[in-house]
Amino acid sequence: MARTSVSDERPTRERPTSERPESADARTANAPMLICFGGLPGAGKTSVARLAAPRLRALHLRIDSIEQAIRASWLRLDDVGNAGYCAAYAVAEDNLRLGCSVLADAVNPVAAARAGWREVAERSGARLLEVELVCSDRAAHRERVERRRADIVGLRLPVWAEVAARAYEPWDGAGLRLDTAALSAEQAAARVVACAEAPSRPTR
Repeated sequence: MARTSVSDERPTRERPTSERPESADARTANAPMLICFGGLPGAGKTSVARLAAPRLRALHLRIDSIEQAIRASWLRLDDVGNAGYCAAYAVAEDNLRLGCSVLADAVNPVAAARAGWREVAERSGARLLEVELVCSDRAAHRERVERRRADIVGLRLPVWAEVAARAYEPWDGAGLRLDTAALSAEQAAARVVACAEAPSRPTR
């Protein structure tokens, strides 16, 4: 009669769940998120961002603050060009690589600006949600622009004529489009949070 070895009698130990390799889907679900806002001045971006960012535990990265800091620096630049966006891309990527989600609050008026955020998300392995905010009621939009007061020292806000004349390219690829003429800031923020927390949010 053949002898059965001790090793043959031992039951196969199932690998603990904590030791199993993480699936690609799980890695994607756990990745930080870059929420990229866009829209003309007065559309409500900052109001919505201030409500959504804390709920998502995301860094609120505001282009207006960065650009005004550059203007106030020793460089004394009136026209900062794309310097604010370049700085914001770098800060966003640093934080995303640390696992921190980021909400980028900017006009993002052209495809090149939006592409910059996509590249940041791709390099850092972050999920990306692009959100366009519009105000379809022109009279309401104008009223908002005209009654706004700067909350950043030294920042000159655009007047309505400048906002109305500003070049702004269509954003067909935005994953979420919110009309703040029909939604309050609270309602818009709730939609951003719901979309960002949806389990099927892809990495783009």
